[in-house]
Amino acid sequence: MNKKNSLKSSMLTVAATLTWVLGTGSSQAAVPQVMTVAVPSGGHAMAAKTDSEGTIHLVFNSAEGPQYANSRDSGKSLSKPVSLVDRASRKPGLDFDIWDMAVTPEGAIHVVLGNNAWKLKLPQEEWGFFYTRLLPDEKEFPPLKNLNHKPSEGFSLAVGANNHVTAVWMADKLYANESHDGGETFSATVEIDSQLNPCNCCTTSSVYGADGRLAILYREETNNERDMYLALWDQSKNKVTKTRVSKTPWKTDTCPMTYYSVTRSGDGYVVAWPTRGEIYFAKLDSSGTVRTPDETKTPGSNGMRTGVIAFSIANGGTLVAWKKDSQLGWQLYDDRGRPTGLPGSAKSAGSGVAGALSKSGEVILFR
Repeated sequence: MNKKNSLKSSMLTVAATLTWVLGTGSSQAAVPQVMTVAVPSGGHAMAAKTDSEGTIHLVFNSAEGPQYANSRDSGKSLSKPVSLVDRASRKPGLDFDIWDMAVTPEGAIHVVLGNNAWKLKLPQEEWGFFYTRLLPDEKEFPPLKNLNHKPSEGFSLAVGANNHVTAVWMADKLYANESHDGGETFSATVEIDSQLNPCNCCTTSSVYGADGRLAILYREETNNERDMYLALWDQSKNKVTKTRVSKTPWKTDTCPMTYYSVTRSGDGYVVAWPTRGEIYFAKLDSSGTVRTPDETKTPGSNGMRTGVIAFSIANGGTLVAWKKDSQLGWQLYDDRGRPTGLPGSAKSAGSGVAGALSKSGEVILFR
């Protein structure tokens, strides 16, 4: 096999995790298949999203830097990778890492990156929130934009109606930059709410809800009680409410450095997070209130700053996936929060977790 065909074969490798499991309800309805797909060129998956046409968009870190690829056939094949970082932004020793990706229904891709400028002792204005996008008719990502020009982390992105894009980040407090033209320009930095006290070495995860409010999942650090909260921000009225979503307490005087996720589910949300090294998930209504059966403990565990995701699947179920020690793990749940089948696992390099639903409802996880 020549080098070109070998690379193609490696890019399209699909693990046969295609066991068809039955739900535990009286209808015994089949839940979606779970398929794991190899990341091109041995890369590390960071985020995946599906647009309204069923195209799965993937961003991943690699030896060549941050990359983007897509699949139009439910993960059976992937397009040729495209670099996220323009040549002018590349400097000797400067490495960029992907933090988050948001995708519009039409397939516009918005990505946020950070870098190691702090390690190289570059000016602090180069330590910021870097953003790029790829519109549906474009072939290459434009030059990176530094949105905040200051030391910061916990980056996330959300895209809403009417070309609304919001970049969320932390620097002791929660901040944002808004765009009303699809990411062409962004507003000056605003503090989301002075009453929010985030755990500064963790992260944020954000998504727009059905009611148009921005939902931000974050970990509080007040009194060293590291509980998970959902903040709902009505940007038109500049009004913020917050609701505690974790039930199991975690009091510690050091930041646990954890990652977590919130995704939209109908008129509510699905959230997943670690507490004391164990992975939990919950379904929330539109106000951020946890629905019955409250938080659910999964068989998963996490490492420091390793990924966890959760999203809705067919029949009202949920997929939860996590990463620890280069091992990707996952569990399917029915609409009542009960596990369906046994947990799955696959070897997977890196610390990120990326997964999406195909147009036909199959779960695609990248390894």
